[in-house]
Amino acid sequence: AADPDLAQALAKAGRPPARHRPRGFEGLARIIVAQQVSSAAAATMWNRLTAAVDPLEPAAVAALPFEMLRGCGLSRQKAAYVQHVAAEIASGRLDLRKVHRLPDEPAVAALTALKGIGRWSAEIYLLFALRRPDVMPAGDLALQVAAQHLKGLRSRPSPERLMRLAEAWRPHRSAAALLLWHYYHHLKGT
Repeated sequence: AADPDLAQALAKAGRPPARHRPRGFEGLARIIVAQQVSSAAAATMWNRLTAAVDPLEPAAVAALPFEMLRGCGLSRQKAAYVQHVAAEIASGRLDLRKVHRLPDEPAVAALTALKGIGRWSAEIYLLFALRRPDVMPAGDLALQVAAQHLKGLRSRPSPERLMRLAEAWRPHRSAAALLLWHYYHHLKGT
């Protein structure tokens, strides 16, 4: 009702499927593994990692030989990030229960203080693991492309412009993001 263009996307693409990530280390690790790779590549690396470390606990991952993480298919950078986050949680320097209680922006700030967690990753964690209702990962390329098509824009909106467009969707920007991702896949035929 707030945006006829979103209503049109819903009519064309249908309801988006539910998507979640687990809270805690596992959720953060999955997000790191999935950064800038295909879903298939991320799934392969994730399956190798969870087979190598069962159960996937921060202390166990922090203690792993670095090359074992690399052997799961993680790049040097991703392996370092996963191990760093594991060590921060295992040592108690990062208390995710406290982060979970923070409002959105302070939670993003606490997460982005970690090496390997940028704004996009922190927002994805808030949206999919914590199921926050009003998160818009405006730096996401698929969301930008979907918004460009949906709004008939000549060029892909910058993150700042997408955030301005998303103001109309408050306080349900997470639902709008889910619909935009679904609409993007509908446009691509995937």
